[in-house]
Amino acid sequence: MKNVRQNELADRRSAAADAKASLLKAYQAARTVAAPLQAAKQAERASLIEAREARRVERDRLKHEERVLHETKAAEEQAAAEHAATADARARASAENTRISRVIEDEAARKAERDKRYANRKARQA
Repeated sequence: MKNVRQNELADRRSAAADAKASLLKAYQAARTVAAPLQAAKQAERASLIEAREARRVERDRLKHEERVLHETKAAEEQAAAEHAATADARARASAENTRISRVIEDEAARKAERDKRYANRKARQA
C-alpha cells in the first residue's frame, strides 16, 4: 500500500511560512557577513565614478581649450585676410591713381606739343 500523506491547507501554509522564515534568516546572516564586502564594493564604485567624472571634466576642458584655440586661429586668419584685402585694395587704388596721373601727364605733354607746333606754324606765317 502506498504511503499517502494528507497535506491540509494549514500544513502547506505553515511549511511555506517556515521556508520563508528560513530564507529570511539565511539572507540576514549572509548580509551581516557580506556587509564589509558590500562597503568595499560601494567605495570602489564611488572611486570609479569619481575617476570617470574627472576624466569627463578633463575631456571637456581639453575640448574647450581646442575650441578657443580654433576660434582664435580663425579670427587671426580672418583678420589677416581682411588686412590683405585692404592692402590689395590700396595697392589697386594706388596703381589706378598712378595710371590716371600718367594719362593726365601724357595728355598735358601732347597738348604742350600741339600748342608748340601751332605757335611755330603761326610764327612761320607771320
